Amino acid sequence: MQRFLSAVAISIASVLFSGAAFSQNEGGAEQLRQFVRNSKTAEGDFVQQQLRIPKANEPQDKGLKVVRQTQGHFVFQRPGKFIWDTQKPFEQKLITDGKQLILWDKDLNQATFRPAGQALATTPAAILFGETSLDQHFDLIDGEDRLGMKWVGLVPKKDPNAKSKNDLPYTKISVGMANGLPKALELVDGLGSVVLVTLDKIQLNVNLPTNRFTFTPPAGAEVLRLN
Repeated sequence: MQRFLSAVAISIASVLFSGAAFSQNEGGAEQLRQFVRNSKTAEGDFVQQQLRIPKANEPQDKGLKVVRQTQGHFVFQRPGKFIWDTQKPFEQKLITDGKQLILWDKDLNQATFRPAGQALATTPAAILFGETSLDQHFDLIDGEDRLGMKWVGLVPKKDPNAKSKNDLPYTKISVGMANGLPKALELVDGLGSVVLVTLDKIQLNVNLPTNRFTFTPPAGAEVLRLN
């Protein structure tokens, strides 16, 4: 049971991290480019909500319904390292050191290990935590200003050499930028679900210990290793 976190958190991790000098007048797309280009590490707090769009036969005036909500702390280091530490309403961590992806569930006393490359390949994480530019893989499209943020849409570019269709599970990816920082992320899938993540207390280019992304399961924990 991976409870709402792992696949979504990887994709969230995906779109966000790696900020710096900017102009208040710049659009969301340019703010996001500068953020990715200039920040090597970042950490802060998050609130993650899974929302449901009302069906056609349901009242539309109530808007999106919150199905689940979690909150916690994140840490990122480019390229390819992050921790998504859910603290409420349960304790669960998603950790990658760039080589392996670990899901730790405290209630289950279970750690699941899998290759990071395989697990991240179908998410924006593999792109944003790498050394390449966002523009190599996405078209960045400035959107509307709302909720005090400048929104930018990320549209995956079509690869003429790809043997299969795009594997991203989302039909829409949007990042809300404010003052040069990503403050919110929206992920919409084809089933009427929306994941909204709001970010707070973001610190950039913090010094991180070399073992920050190392995780050793406690004695007695169940360990699963997936290929």
